[in-house]
Amino acid sequence: MKNQKNAVSEYIVNSSSIEEDGSFNCTECGLKISPDDETSENYEIIDTKIYNGEIAELVITCGRCGSKLKLTGFQQIEC
Repeated sequence: MKNQKNAVSEYIVNSSSIEEDGSFNCTECGLKISPDDETSENYEIIDTKIYNGEIAELVITCGRCGSKLKLTGFQQIEC
C-alpha cells in the first residue's frame, strides 16, 4: 500500500462575502476567521499580493483544518 499525502483543500473567497468587520468562515470547516484575532491560532497569512500599492490577493491557511483560502476582489471594494 502506498502512502498517500493528505491533499490540502483550496478555496477562493471573494471579498464581497467578507463581513463588514472583516471576518468570514472557513469554507471547509466553518471556523470564524477574523482579522481581530492576533493569536495566529485560527489562521496564518502565507502570501500577500500587492497591485498598484493595494492588496490584490491574500492567501491564508485555516488553523483548524489546514485549508488554503485565497481572498480576492479587494480592488472592487470602495470605502
